[in-house]
Amino acid sequence: MNDVLRRGRLKVYLGAAPGVGKTYRMLDEARRRAARGADVVVGFAECHGRPRTEAMLDGLEVVARAQCAYRGGYFEEMDLPAVLARRPEVAVVDEFAHSNVPGGGRNAKRWQDIDVLLAAGIDVVTAVNVQHLASLKDVVEKITGVPQHETVPDDVVRRAQQIELIDMPPEGLRRRMAHGNIYTPEKIDAALANYFRPGNLTALRQLALLWVADRVDEALHTYRAEHAIGGVWETRERVVVALTGGPEGDTLIRRAARIADRSAGGDLLAVHVARSDGLAAGVSHASLARQRRLVEDLGGSYHSVVGDGVATALVEFARTENATQLVLGTSRRGRLERFLTGPGTGETVTELSGDIDVHRVTHERAGRGTLLPSRRRTLSTARLIAGPVTGLVLPVLLTVCLAQVRDTVNLTSEALLFLLAVVGVACIGGVTSAVIASVTASLLLNYWFIPPIGQFTLDDPNALLALGVFTVVAATVAAVVDRSLRLSRRSARATAEAETMSSLAGSIVRGGQTIPALLERTRETFGTDSAELVDQPPDHEVGSGVTTVPAGPGAFLVLRGRTLSSSERRVLAAFAAHVGSAVERAQLAEAAAEIEPVKAADRLRTALLRAVGHDLRTPLAAGWAAVTSLRGRDVEFSDEDRDELLATADESMAKLNRLLENLLDLSRLEAGVLPLNLRATSLEEVLPMALADVPDVDLRDVESIPPVLVDPPLLERVIANLAGNAARHTPAGRRVMVTASALGGRVELRVVDRGPGLPTTGRERLFEPFQRLGDTDNTTGLGLGLALARGLTEAMNGTLTPEDTPGGGLTMVVSLPLAEWADPSASTAVATPGRTP
Repeated sequence: MNDVLRRGRLKVYLGAAPGVGKTYRMLDEARRRAARGADVVVGFAECHGRPRTEAMLDGLEVVARAQCAYRGGYFEEMDLPAVLARRPEVAVVDEFAHSNVPGGGRNAKRWQDIDVLLAAGIDVVTAVNVQHLASLKDVVEKITGVPQHETVPDDVVRRAQQIELIDMPPEGLRRRMAHGNIYTPEKIDAALANYFRPGNLTALRQLALLWVADRVDEALHTYRAEHAIGGVWETRERVVVALTGGPEGDTLIRRAARIADRSAGGDLLAVHVARSDGLAAGVSHASLARQRRLVEDLGGSYHSVVGDGVATALVEFARTENATQLVLGTSRRGRLERFLTGPGTGETVTELSGDIDVHRVTHERAGRGTLLPSRRRTLSTARLIAGPVTGLVLPVLLTVCLAQVRDTVNLTSEALLFLLAVVGVACIGGVTSAVIASVTASLLLNYWFIPPIGQFTLDDPNALLALGVFTVVAATVAAVVDRSLRLSRRSARATAEAETMSSLAGSIVRGGQTIPALLERTRETFGTDSAELVDQPPDHEVGSGVTTVPAGPGAFLVLRGRTLSSSERRVLAAFAAHVGSAVERAQLAEAAAEIEPVKAADRLRTALLRAVGHDLRTPLAAGWAAVTSLRGRDVEFSDEDRDELLATADESMAKLNRLLENLLDLSRLEAGVLPLNLRATSLEEVLPMALADVPDVDLRDVESIPPVLVDPPLLERVIANLAGNAARHTPAGRRVMVTASALGGRVELRVVDRGPGLPTTGRERLFEPFQRLGDTDNTTGLGLGLALARGLTEAMNGTLTPEDTPGGGLTMVVSLPLAEWADPSASTAVATPGRTP
């Protein structure tokens, strides 16, 4: 039973480009596993006609491929039911990002087939190129100029238990290409000059290395968390810079960025501790916002954490992120303040850092802080000890000093100096220290300075009054100081909480905060091991490990790792409210996404009814009138009139047929069932028929264009629609021009008119059904020509975009793939439905 329920393990061979040897290595592993006694079958392997790769299939059991009929052709796909019925231990399935031929109950993508195998307990070995990762699709297209039509979600690949990078230097891959080990000889020169240029291959290799490095970093973080490893593993440089919100932050960020840049792949992390002591004091929100932008501009990330102590919070954050270096500024306190208040954050961080290197960077604000009051908002342990000691020692020292100048200072001045000493002790140590100081000062003043000198006169009313005054003053001053400290602490706590919430709100406003990102930010801010959103709260909070707060209807935010204080729970409740709001927004967005197709269909129906009211009825009425007249018995028509009526009926029926065909094709495109028969086609084969109804077209540079991979009748309709639209807008005496060029595995066909053109804004409306934007005659036509042209073009893996014509007018650019550049994965894509225009 356990074998049945066990989910299979996935291994992915990731390559930077075609030809690096993914399939070869995959089949080599299959042979090694089979030699060790494992039950291995090849569910699908694409060898691309490479003899050495095909030789690796010898001795392996290969499941026969399924023959799939689609749009008049036959295609081979992996026979998923046969593999499931065979139930091997390991299945080798190539082309992870491949799109399956629609129909027959098959999944849309091969990675979904593989997921079915994994769910059945079958281990799977597969392969994919970096250009097929969904997150890198646009980057690869920008680098190579070749659009990627088949992708696999990054999360699907990340879930693999093993990801092995198949790496090869660009020079080695180009040599392999030149030796004919990748493509057939007639394709080698074009490939080396385009996709397989050294720069392209170097960039793709870097993308693959960085993607795998990030995956390894995630796995390392998970392993360290699972095994409670707190020490730093210096696998890569990770530099943490501590920000206070002060003016020195810019200097620290740039210094930390230079340290991170010294190591390839180094990370820069900026952290601000939003608490009631240390670095949280004197924070400038405007400075923090500016410094956050600076960090992000330098390629780093900004973080805000909550901790009981600044030094402890910084070191814990650095250890959690596996940081190797920590950068913070030298103290802004002066020497006297440091002497009175003890070691600061820098010294404490250095003591706690362990194996993390600490850089203390000087800056122009160093040593220029204020003396009093101290930035500490609560009485530290040092002050609690120093207060009573000072209350005993300071009056004694003052007595010794005043005894030396007894003849020059009168009793009033002496009493005031003792009172000042008591006030100072109250500021340092609070109420208890002040009482100790007042009693000590009263006794010393009574013994040494109130006659008779050298003896206590406690029975004297004046002595008792002096002792009472000292005690009352000391208690009053201490109470005021204590209240001030309490209010300062509350104010600082509120400021820290508001600062943390402001940081979170700013992140949400800037966008990109998905629910997992918000949960990760919550975990990071409160320094816990995990943060998750659950439907039901835990049965009980285990000791000091679990904190649960509501996050909206039927949702609870659960943090595990440490017990939060009551003030932290208040901030956490606000975080939970943000997470709950994000969940509600996601649900609303999902509901809106479900409604949008219905609204679009309703708009389409409305536009269709409006258009049909005139545009379909007009040719139908004309043809009906002509036929009715011909059938009439009361009028004798001449042969000339009869021919004219027949021509009118024929023209009306032809126009009606074209309109209905356009409507039918448009509906097929939207349903994804338009038949396609892609083959190598030259433009000279298509252009004569496509331009037959457009008089006097200027054709240029089309004879030398290599064949394109298209469906000839569909391309003919695309060109006919574009040329007809261009002719309608071209002034009398000017000609429509059609020209073509080939570059980077694509052919660009341009249909140029010399009409008034269109403004840049709103051009996409050209391709919406039933739009006649800029038509000089809006009384004819359904406005389907351009919408259908774009839909048909995209169904053939092409693009249709408008451009300005130099000198005035509009140019429609049709980009189509060259037949010789269609790779094996693209050959299966021709069977997939075209995108809805």
